[in-house]
Amino acid sequence: MTEILAKSEPRITLKQHIEDGLSVWKHLQTCFPAAPACVGKENFWQLLRLSVIMHDLGKAHSEFQKVLQGLDNSWNSQRHELFSLPFAKQLPLPENEKQLVLRVVAAHHKKYSWLRNFIENNYELNPTEFEQEFTKVNVKGAIDLAHSFEKGLITGEIVPNSPLKIITNYQKEVRQVLLGRQEEISDYFGLLLLMGAFHHCDHLSSAFVTEFAHLQNSSFTFLDKMKDDLQQEGYDLYYHQLAASKLLSNVILTAPTGSGKTETSMFWLKNQIHQTGQGRVFYVLPFTASINAMFERLRDNEKGLGKDMVGMLHGKLNAYLYESFFEEAGNLRQLKVQIKDLKQSFKNLQTPLKVITPFQLLKHLFGLKGFEKGIFEWVGGHFIFDEIHAYEPEITAQIIVFLEYLTTRLQAKIFIMTATLPTFLKSRIGEAIGDFEEIQAEPALYSALKRHRLQLKPGQLAENLDLIKQDLEADKNVLVVCNTVDQARIVFEQFQDDHEALLIHGRFAAKDRTRIEKQLQNKPPKLLIGTQAIEVSLDIDYDVIYTEPAPLDALIQRFGRVNRKCSKAACPCVVFKERNEKDKYIYDYEMVERTLEVLAEIEVKDEGVIQEIELQTYIDQVYPRYSDEAQEKFNKIYSLLTHSVKRLTPFEPSQEGEEDYYRQFDGVKVLPAYYENEFKELLDAFDFIGAEQLKVSIRKNWFARLMNTPDLNKLTHVLFPSENPKAKPIEIKYFKINKFYRSDTGLNLEKDEDTKLIVDRTIENKNLFL
Repeated sequence: MTEILAKSEPRITLKQHIEDGLSVWKHLQTCFPAAPACVGKENFWQLLRLSVIMHDLGKAHSEFQKVLQGLDNSWNSQRHELFSLPFAKQLPLPENEKQLVLRVVAAHHKKYSWLRNFIENNYELNPTEFEQEFTKVNVKGAIDLAHSFEKGLITGEIVPNSPLKIITNYQKEVRQVLLGRQEEISDYFGLLLLMGAFHHCDHLSSAFVTEFAHLQNSSFTFLDKMKDDLQQEGYDLYYHQLAASKLLSNVILTAPTGSGKTETSMFWLKNQIHQTGQGRVFYVLPFTASINAMFERLRDNEKGLGKDMVGMLHGKLNAYLYESFFEEAGNLRQLKVQIKDLKQSFKNLQTPLKVITPFQLLKHLFGLKGFEKGIFEWVGGHFIFDEIHAYEPEITAQIIVFLEYLTTRLQAKIFIMTATLPTFLKSRIGEAIGDFEEIQAEPALYSALKRHRLQLKPGQLAENLDLIKQDLEADKNVLVVCNTVDQARIVFEQFQDDHEALLIHGRFAAKDRTRIEKQLQNKPPKLLIGTQAIEVSLDIDYDVIYTEPAPLDALIQRFGRVNRKCSKAACPCVVFKERNEKDKYIYDYEMVERTLEVLAEIEVKDEGVIQEIELQTYIDQVYPRYSDEAQEKFNKIYSLLTHSVKRLTPFEPSQEGEEDYYRQFDGVKVLPAYYENEFKELLDAFDFIGAEQLKVSIRKNWFARLMNTPDLNKLTHVLFPSENPKAKPIEIKYFKINKFYRSDTGLNLEKDEDTKLIVDRTIENKNLFL
């Protein structure tokens, strides 16, 4: 007899599809050993196995098989999962456990609300229609297939009752969730994690992914080598590294910049996995630049875990991968395949460690589509938070809710590390993660670090450019940090003609920003000018810094880009006292005032040399607590997300939560007129990723201000697929901004573009797109 098919392209039998799903199921048990304990079900893995075997038996419907064979049929877009339910009803399970499997099988493609409408519209007018359709199912073939995996799995007669009751019973319970009563859903958390685990099995098997990497003791040999190298030179690991390597608890680490915090977290992680078993690892950083750098660092085969062990996720991943593979790709098609394959390996479970933004994690707490799958991946996970001081109160509130969820629900372990974290915030994080050990770097380490000598100067930075020129003439490497893009650009324009200078800020096209970051990595310029982008873990080391006034934590991050390795005597860190008018939109006035008071104290002590052991005291002076406004924002977001978590409903993504999640992002992408010709050429070559890299992100308030003015045009570019003349034209809509843009200065929102000066631009390496 002809085998039952599961898929048509490529042609896959249902038996093979189930076997592939069970292969994933086997790996999940290794990757997530804590799952049964999290849901209080010793037979969690058996329920998942049964769900995998049952979920597609309805594909034995004769008309669906004709669809897969490319034959004429009367399938009429019915749902195969509904025809799987009568088989799952006959599983030899207690009713409460059978209900879990039935609910997962029913909703493994569509939401319950959608399924109810479908059933009512297709079967309820004629109550026997579902039963009549079920007569077309190859029942014997489906049962034989199920029994090939386990004898006696399906018992009793298959009765094809309408599936509506399964749907409506669940929806009655869902209505209670909307009132904040998740406990009204039978075995709520077991259902959520079972659905998440099932989606991993189904999706990965459909993508023919059946092997996952695991972190083992041997993955951490780079740590042993580091220790051996230190000891050969007469040194040893720092105290905080040794302490972390012995702990199994949650940890909050405070240690100075450049003291090996990343390696410390890896020592902790190695011990966790060795002592408590597997769990996926998430290395959380706030900014894409620092994520890219950490990704490259950790995936190094000699100095890290290895390239097969580390993935990453952030909103600009396409841009990073495009630039990384552009040169080595033989053609555009190959480039697209490489990017697609690598992105998929990062998104699924193939890499045991992901370097990631918090937003890629937080979205699951807002109930976005696929949240069950995302939450399951956190089970028994190890979460390392770096630069946790860098978040605004609204984001910190979300992270607090996230930490509470991880530690109370999912048996996750947390490692927090920071150079400077206000005591009040450290206490709040400690409450969120429960029991934890605090590790503080040794006082002797702090005392040995004399990297920076503070100098306070009157006036504004832009009025004292002669000081910068003097240092450049003395052959010093100079760093200049301004608080706004406009101010940074003004300073840059004073130096770009006569000095080796580079500008970095947030208003560059992704293509240019990537080029600038690569240049900084490979050959830093004598003069680097930028905004807060410089605070973002750029691995640079300068001789002197000139900066506009900012809150103390921001200044400490800026200073950290000077004499980073403490290889010189204390280097000058020059802070100007006077602010620009637009600074008030960037930083809280009172916070900057308190910072200037603290800086005045530092300047008169120890000849201005910053004693890093005292930074915590200074931070607490500037940040004794959140301001009233910041605390109000924190409380509001904490309350909203806590409420959202209580309303998470398996099989029902939250439209409201999705809107709340995306509302917090302030950027809108626009295309500078400067790049329009190149943009169109890339689109015509169907290089959509390359075209997207020419856009710049601007704030929503600027976008709203420019809307309906000649400065912003909503345009459409039409493509005609050459490979298929019958295919419909593709319309690409975009916003063109007619403001001044150049690849070395970025977008100037205060200056109009002179279109007469824009020459036709051609694409480098054009043969790549042939």
